[in-house]
Amino acid sequence: MRGTRAQTNTGRKEGVNLNKQQKQKKETTIDSYYSPNGTEGERSANDKPEIPANWIQAVEELKTQLREAEDNWGKNLKIKISHLETEALELKQENGVLKAKIIQLENEAKEMKDEAKEMKDKAKEMKDNLKRNSDQKEKDDQKAKDEIQSLRTRVKQLESSDLTRQQDTIKQNKKNEKIEENVKHLIHKTDNLENRSRRDNLRIIGLPEDHDKRKSLDIILEEIIQENCPGKQEGKVEIERIHRSPPVFNPQLTTPRNVIAKFKNNQIKEQVLQAAKKKPFRYHGNMVRITQDLSASTLKDRKAWNMIFQKARELGLQPRIKYPSKLTIFLQGKVWSFNTTEEFQAFINKRPDLNRKFEVQQQNSRESSKGN
Repeated sequence: MRGTRAQTNTGRKEGVNLNKQQKQKKETTIDSYYSPNGTEGERSANDKPEIPANWIQAVEELKTQLREAEDNWGKNLKIKISHLETEALELKQENGVLKAKIIQLENEAKEMKDEAKEMKDKAKEMKDNLKRNSDQKEKDDQKAKDEIQSLRTRVKQLESSDLTRQQDTIKQNKKNEKIEENVKHLIHKTDNLENRSRRDNLRIIGLPEDHDKRKSLDIILEEIIQENCPGKQEGKVEIERIHRSPPVFNPQLTTPRNVIAKFKNNQIKEQVLQAAKKKPFRYHGNMVRITQDLSASTLKDRKAWNMIFQKARELGLQPRIKYPSKLTIFLQGKVWSFNTTEEFQAFINKRPDLNRKFEVQQQNSRESSKGN
């Protein structure tokens, strides 16, 4: 649009200059008939033609009007052009160009007005949107502030409740530790009481199930004792109670159930147990093993010593399982006792020579198991 205005102004200036030149030619032609002293046709060649003052004033007015037309967006161009047409008929051809320029300017002005209106509408719309967004942002900010305040209040409440809960947890943990200690103590006492209640019992392992169909278990046990340790027991073998454990037979088991026998005479029970420790018992060609009957937890603790017990026996450490589940070995003229497998492993780690023997033995056991 600026380029179009510049072209329009240039055209206007060219038209004004051309008009001036034509006026000068016309004035010179008229003056040529008169001499300086008033004689027609005689005029000095050195004298320049004079331009009338009213033409210069008209041109200046035209320039002023064109500037005002440019500044006022072409509102008064038609009035100025009409006034100029009455004053200078010679400018009709140039006025046509000016009219086209003016129409173009009017169109541009109209377009600019439309664009200005559109921009104004857009600005208003943007302003409305900004206002709405600002209002919404204020609402969101207020909502966020309220939520933050609510969260702070909840955090304080949670911190307070968490502190209370931590204190309660500490108290509860202390109670739980005390309860655990009491439970361990009670379990130990229960196991001890159960083991003591079983001190007159013997457990017979490996006795086939089919023998029960022909004879009662108390008769079978008496025959086993007479067959394997004749004349060693003092007095008659009296059995208070004898049964299979568990009481219900499971056909999926491949091994016979254990037999639990409660002796009336503890001395006879001890004689049978000592004899069973010296040699394996047999009954009708089947090997049976007789051990002390203990609680399930004690048997589990003793079972944990099986592998270590076997290795210690192979190394000649003379291992023994003492009541309730303590391992003892004989080493360097001393008897060493261990309550857990961890204690025994720490003892072995402190003696490199003994530890190497255990590692070699363990490696041999692995190779033999792979070969099998």
